[in-house]
Amino acid sequence: MSTNALPDLSWLRDANKDNFPQKALELFSFQYQSNNLYKDYCNALHIDVAAVSTLTDIPFLPISFFKSHEVKTGFFETALTFESSGTTGMIPSRHHIAHPEYYEYAYRSAFHHFYGAVEDYIIIGLLPSYLERKHSSLVYMVNDLIRLSGRPESGFYLDEFEKLAQVLSANKQKKILLIGVTFALLDFAEAYPMSLDNVIVMETGGMKGRKEEWTRMEVHDYLKQQWQLPVVHSEYGMSELLSQAYAVKDGFFACDKTMQVLLRDESDPLHTFAYGSGCLNVIDLANIDSCAFIATEDVGKIHYNDTFEVLGRRDFAALRGCSLMVV
Repeated sequence: MSTNALPDLSWLRDANKDNFPQKALELFSFQYQSNNLYKDYCNALHIDVAAVSTLTDIPFLPISFFKSHEVKTGFFETALTFESSGTTGMIPSRHHIAHPEYYEYAYRSAFHHFYGAVEDYIIIGLLPSYLERKHSSLVYMVNDLIRLSGRPESGFYLDEFEKLAQVLSANKQKKILLIGVTFALLDFAEAYPMSLDNVIVMETGGMKGRKEEWTRMEVHDYLKQQWQLPVVHSEYGMSELLSQAYAVKDGFFACDKTMQVLLRDESDPLHTFAYGSGCLNVIDLANIDSCAFIATEDVGKIHYNDTFEVLGRRDFAALRGCSLMVV
């Protein structure tokens, strides 16, 4: 990869589990040279860039920088901006993107990896609070999946619970993905208990004070009870990332080829490690335009099969609309 130009889409497409460390180290070197904010951060930590040879050597930029700075690699006119969905009055994170195709590739690849061809599904988005925002990465992704599905039944539903129930009941022989913000799924499940054995129900988190906070297990148990489901799926993503992880059962998340999760010690943020419990650090190869190395404010646990759990929010971390506060 040349250090004189941004990596292109073919560089991202070539990523796989085997070459992920090499790709990450290449991107670290590139972003250190081309992202002034990240370079200043690394220099302030007195990082010996020449000595960075493994993933755990890489410095991770605190996610809060997306609130206070423009996090850009290189100089570009912003083509797309995603904003976080924090509570009213809070400063949102802003993710500036020059190449939307990196995001599109990342989520399309992940969907295919975990669920197969999007054309095989009716895609239904139950995202009322997100549809009201102009810069939601989640709405952007789901809208594209709806379009790619090519099904007339696919679409967004705001508060049209009766219409949604009719669509689900009328398509019992088809594969359906119902992706929704947590509070909306709970409201719909309460109003319309039914059998949804042909439906993948995926919660994206997000209570935002609309209900008493529930644990993820409580949310899943309630949805399974109301809709006679064997499992409830989950998505782990945020406005500062272009890749997502998915949990197909019991809140154990796995990543596709453009993303990897590590841990850091909360008492020693520069101590990064691969397994155990700690704060989550994310490497997102699709974050070429911003920073690929993000120190999140989520607390989690990584298992030796490379699945991970999100256990909650770090103390004093800002409330985010896209995550459950406690698991």
